[in-house]
Amino acid sequence: MNLRGWKYAKPNVDPTKGDPGESDSRWLGLPHGIFGPRTLQCQERITGVVWCATGGIFTTPGDAYTTPVEMWLKGFDLLLEKLSKNYDLARIKAIGGAAQQALVWWKAPVPPLQALDPRLPIHAQITSQSFSLQNPPIAQDTSAHTHALALEAALGGPDLMSARVGTCAHPSLVAAQLLRVREAWPDIWTRTGRIQMASSFLASLLTGQLAGMGEAEASSTGLWVHAGSQPGVQSHWDEGVMEIVGGNREEGHRIWTWLGDVDISGGRRRIGNISRYLVDRYGFDPEAIITPFTSDYLSTYLSLCPSPSDAVLTFGPMDVMMAPAANFVPTRLYNLYPHPAQDASEKKRYIVTLTSRNADVPRALVRDMYTKSWSAFDRLVAIVPPGGSIGLDDKLFSFWLLQGDTYPFAHVKGIYRFETGVKVNEFRDLRANPRCLLESQIISFRVRWSRTIPAGVFGAAAGRARNANATPSPITGASQKRATGVNNSNNMGLPFDPYDYATLPARILATGAAANFPSIANLAGDVFNAPVLMPTTQVDAAQAIPHRNTPAPGFPARAALGGAYVARWVWGKEKGTPAGTGRGGFEEEVRRLLSKRWAATGGAPLRTNINAPGSTSKAPSAAGSGASTPYGHGSRSALGSTILVEEEEEEIEEMERTGGGYGLGFSETDMSRIRTVTGSTAGTAMSGSTLGEAPSSAFTTPDLGGLGSPSPGAGAPPADAAAGSTPSALQPVTAMATSDAELQLGLAKVAEPDVDAFMAYAALVPEYCRLEGLLIKGIV
Repeated sequence: MNLRGWKYAKPNVDPTKGDPGESDSRWLGLPHGIFGPRTLQCQERITGVVWCATGGIFTTPGDAYTTPVEMWLKGFDLLLEKLSKNYDLARIKAIGGAAQQALVWWKAPVPPLQALDPRLPIHAQITSQSFSLQNPPIAQDTSAHTHALALEAALGGPDLMSARVGTCAHPSLVAAQLLRVREAWPDIWTRTGRIQMASSFLASLLTGQLAGMGEAEASSTGLWVHAGSQPGVQSHWDEGVMEIVGGNREEGHRIWTWLGDVDISGGRRRIGNISRYLVDRYGFDPEAIITPFTSDYLSTYLSLCPSPSDAVLTFGPMDVMMAPAANFVPTRLYNLYPHPAQDASEKKRYIVTLTSRNADVPRALVRDMYTKSWSAFDRLVAIVPPGGSIGLDDKLFSFWLLQGDTYPFAHVKGIYRFETGVKVNEFRDLRANPRCLLESQIISFRVRWSRTIPAGVFGAAAGRARNANATPSPITGASQKRATGVNNSNNMGLPFDPYDYATLPARILATGAAANFPSIANLAGDVFNAPVLMPTTQVDAAQAIPHRNTPAPGFPARAALGGAYVARWVWGKEKGTPAGTGRGGFEEEVRRLLSKRWAATGGAPLRTNINAPGSTSKAPSAAGSGASTPYGHGSRSALGSTILVEEEEEEIEEMERTGGGYGLGFSETDMSRIRTVTGSTAGTAMSGSTLGEAPSSAFTTPDLGGLGSPSPGAGAPPADAAAGSTPSALQPVTAMATSDAELQLGLAKVAEPDVDAFMAYAALVPEYCRLEGLLIKGIV
């Protein structure tokens, strides 16, 4: 289950309080007063649920992004009402899910969730008055950034803070949000009786009792000490940090009681059974289990089952790069989380995350300023030469830092452009702006990845160097013969060799709306010199809605699917199936189940849309045909929803013994029988790329004459000439030839690496780092 809202700007709204002048209908996006006509988009999935409402986020001056908890409650009720009318909920055996990082502030005393009346919906019994902070900050909020920096200074700076609580200051830090509320709204602080992460809040609604958070989310608060940080120390809440946030020892202890206990078992256990309220009201099986919920980004990571040499790159309101890590080595360079799905008996595994808050908003702003349509944006990126210029010594660079960001840009804000190494207000050729923005965003991840390697978080080898038979970089041997260091002239002053791709990821697993753009997918492949793969569900969903972060109706959300996998994993352990006997980590077990399905169906790729007919062959379907839906029609299906229809591993015997039944984690029982085929994905997987335009290449110089030459003067109009007078529809990525091993995991290749393009971008890295240093030091 995954709840997300989308931007809704309403001026002069106090982000901490409800708006008593408005009817409750505003939370559902119904027409009301000054809000005008609005629509409610609710997409139900039994693999999980994405709740997306037009008007889901309030923005106010001061970089505050908030959302009403009441909206979540009403969305939860609406979802279950629709599901109960169209599906037999008694067949559900396990439920898992995710939510974006946000806090829910319960007012004291907390309402008794186990005593809800099944005759009434939840929102009628748990009203906005049950919360001391009715509109809490969400992941995009940066209003507590100064508080985060103040807390960092109190703890001795970013390095000491990272060593202590596993993270340095960043705008979404829970500890900083607590500090801001205590200082700005002491009445809210006084009325509070409990706080929960949004994921734990959703799990609580399902179990009927307050659920604690997992260690992965506790590590994101800035208040948690992980056992790996100090030898012989157990994981625990840091009383000293809580005392700083609370203002004194008594208030610090109060924060401890608000947060409650943390599950440090690794996530391989149930957190409870479904509540009696949901059993009586909607007909759930009383034995259905609820498994640990986590953050949406980590759940997305789980859904992709990355290998140790992979990196997951998600594009969205925040861009995030995640990769498996072997060691707990916290530094200011990245955030580090315990893997949210691992058995207590396993060797501890971690996830490194690199985050950029300046993601979709700058992309949308550049689109509006220079192209006016996403199709023109994509086309312009594809035809402008790498670096924005055909020359070798006059490359263009831009930094769009509209919000306070994580390290190294914690104190930098603004739009900066550089031409021939000099800061300029605007490029002489306006057409370079889209490409230079994207290059800056992706090169930033490439540079930050390389800077993390010396920390040792990846273990003895990083990226493709983990693969014994990986193709070495052509300069790897030369690199090993010379010492590396900050002052090494061969590395142009960098602590890494920009031309050596041996330590870069072997594959990029991309998700998010921006990954649907062929130009962006190709750019990521070029910068990292790695193939780019996307979920087949997203490749097909992009044919319906090319540039929306929420999947098209009928396609699963990745965060929801990750929760479904965890639900299946925990349920399998409790049921005693081979999937629960500990044959490896979470990813290995999910891969084994998908491999078994692949063999049982004769190599049929996963379907990606619920409304498509089933298929048991590898014959390709026509692009856009909808045959790539992941799950077939159910007898009661009337929703545009995604259901993971899967039968038990020993399907025939189990059906004979029990007479039927499914297990699901908003997933239906065993991943061994997910019947899916990918429509446009499967179709192109065997026939090669169907992209209409060639991938970007460092040595491709398109003819820009046909695009016109906008004047760089002060009154110059946007470069709409790039797309012509009538914008055409964006042509999203389509699948290229993909191996069976990747298809059976539901992945399709959308971009190939180009070593020449990689070398061209490697040549830009030193200058990028030099300009980045100027911004960090405040020289420009």
